[in-house]
Amino acid sequence: MTAPISESWTRIENWLAEHAPATYAGLAPPADPADIAAIEHVVGRPLLKPLVMSLSRHDGLLDQRGSLLPGFYRPMSAREMAAAWQLLTGFHDKRTADEKGEEADYDFMRTGSSSVLYGHPQLIPIARHLGGGHLVLDHRPEIDRGRVHEAEAVEGIIRVSHEMWTSLPLLMEATATSLETSRPLNGYTPAVDEEQRLHWEFEGAGHSAPARHR
Repeated sequence: MTAPISESWTRIENWLAEHAPATYAGLAPPADPADIAAIEHVVGRPLLKPLVMSLSRHDGLLDQRGSLLPGFYRPMSAREMAAAWQLLTGFHDKRTADEKGEEADYDFMRTGSSSVLYGHPQLIPIARHLGGGHLVLDHRPEIDRGRVHEAEAVEGIIRVSHEMWTSLPLLMEATATSLETSRPLNGYTPAVDEEQRLHWEFEGAGHSAPARHR
């Protein structure tokens, strides 16, 4: 059974405080409830409870150069999410999406990627990749509701197969376990740099991680 997101945050905080104090210091304070209400107003729907719980613990990561999640992703604040959502939805091809209908969802499940779903208004950005791109939390009422996907301008929405992407609570729990055990997570191993900042070393050193591996 997946641990509550608050429990995973406690484990992550404890590890960072001891091993990567610079990243620990960069954790933002809890989000203002007004900011959470504001993004819900912008996107036109309530945020999923795990996301609200996470924002209520830390409103993103203050260190713009830092990453907390495997694959070099930095959790965003509620305000950053709202801005990113407005940006990404501007690229959504609603006409093509409406024409394809359920076929777009079928293709996404079959191939693992979809340009049609890029910028879908119910895919809420929650973290930003240091080199561009986002993680999005699926708020659609279908089978992938609550799942975390990658969003990239070239490949569109990517449904990564590793189990940690099944939900936000599972992603946070897997991250906590990887930190505590130093075991690789989907090809990434936690490490601490000279500035006492957490970073993730990809097993293919010297090469960019392929999107489907992240």
